[in-house]
Amino acid sequence: MTTAHLGPVSRVAVLADVHGNVPALLAVLDEVAAVGVDLIVFPGDLSWGPEPQTTVDLVRELGRRAVFVRGNADRAVVELARGEREHTRPRDPWMVRQHTPEAVEFLATFPLSVAVEVAGLGEVLFCHGSPRDDTECVTPRTSEERFAELSRDVAAQVIVTGHTHLQFDRQVAGRRSVNPGSVGLPYHLGAPGTAYWALLGPDVELRETRYDVQEAVDRCRTTGDPSGDTIVRYLLTPPTPDEIVADAETRVFAD
Repeated sequence: MTTAHLGPVSRVAVLADVHGNVPALLAVLDEVAAVGVDLIVFPGDLSWGPEPQTTVDLVRELGRRAVFVRGNADRAVVELARGEREHTRPRDPWMVRQHTPEAVEFLATFPLSVAVEVAGLGEVLFCHGSPRDDTECVTPRTSEERFAELSRDVAAQVIVTGHTHLQFDRQVAGRRSVNPGSVGLPYHLGAPGTAYWALLGPDVELRETRYDVQEAVDRCRTTGDPSGDTIVRYLLTPPTPDEIVADAETRVFAD
């Protein structure tokens, strides 16, 4: 799908990579409500996690204030459910069963990117991996050359990505590259039970919200998720940012 264009707005909350972590999502939404925003942008990988359907139901209750971008995991749910992708992992059929047909069609509506006019920042482009591919990894160490190439056809001076689950804000190739971090499955040196997000307008503010990680662990263990043990391990002892950056910059594209 092509880029959707919205705005102008004064303040935008950016909640990326929720990955079906309901306790983390609820905690961040409470803080977003307290801060007050015009728009909430979800830059992909919304429901692929322990509680997919509950996550979809919660964000749909936000109504027109919520805007969604397609992540590679959102695309995977749709392709698996429609028979357009083979089930190659034990989690694949389980994940499809956790989504109602309506939820699958909801995920299928997400565009590859969304452009929003934000006060103080101008046009901001939101995507998942990069403007050209939802699996491309943009990290704090992405080179000037590669960033210039992946943003070549983009008008916006601020590009917000997700996918790597790493929170950062940097200037590169004459643009501002921002990742809000992951709400539901962060790869960070912070304490377990921290959800990462961002507030945009009039500048970029990287935010952290504490939540009950033990509740998330307990809920994960009751879902029957075939990858539940792995998710619990990541929630309690996530990979370090250096490990993730090294892997992402080596592979460049990661599905």
